[in-house]
Amino acid sequence: MYFLLTFLQKLEQWDQWLFMKINSSWTNPVFDTLMPFFRNPVYWVPLYIFLLIFMLVNFKTKGLWWSVLFLSTIALTDMIGTYIFKNNFGRDRPCADPDFSMHVRLLVGCIGRGNSFISNHAANHFGMATFFFITLRKFLTKWVWIAFLWAALICYAQIYVGVHYPSDVLAGMLLGLSLGTITGYIFNKSFGFAIFGNQPIV
Repeated sequence: MYFLLTFLQKLEQWDQWLFMKINSSWTNPVFDTLMPFFRNPVYWVPLYIFLLIFMLVNFKTKGLWWSVLFLSTIALTDMIGTYIFKNNFGRDRPCADPDFSMHVRLLVGCIGRGNSFISNHAANHFGMATFFFITLRKFLTKWVWIAFLWAALICYAQIYVGVHYPSDVLAGMLLGLSLGTITGYIFNKSFGFAIFGNQPIV
C-alpha cells in the first residue's frame, strides 16, 4: 500500500511538472493568442455542422447513419466523461485548486471545481477523430490524419490555457479512442461506404 501511494504521489508530481512546462514555460505570443480559440466551441462547432450537412447531402441514407453515429460518439464520450469520471473523481481543475492555482497562467475563465478528470474536450474530439478516421480512411487516405491533428491541438490547448492537467487530457483521449473505435466499427459493419477507386459508393 505504501508503494502504491508513493507511486501515485510521484505520478501527480510528474503531472504537475508537465502542466507547468506546457502552461508556463513552453509558451509564446502566437500560442497565447490561438490556444483560447481552440478551447472555445463557438469557433469549431460550425465546422462540425458543415461536416454533418456535407455527409447528409452527398451520401443520403448512409450519410444520415454516419451523422447519427458521429453524434452518438460525442454524446457517449460526454456522458461517460461527466457521469462516470467527473462526478466520481471530483478532481479540481489546476486553476481552481487552492493549493496549486498560484502556479497557473490562466488564459480563459476557470470553470468551477471538482470537474477536471477527465477532459471532456479531449474525449469528445478524439472520439470524433477516431470515428472519422475509421469510417473515411479508405476514401480520404492520408488526409484523414488531419482529424487527429485537429483533436491533438484541441487537447493541447486544454493544458496550455490552464484548465486541465495532462493526465486529464490523456485519459480523455483514451476514452475517445475507445468509443470512437466502437462506433466506427458499428458504422462500417452495418452501413459502411463501399470504395470504388477513390470514390465511395452510396
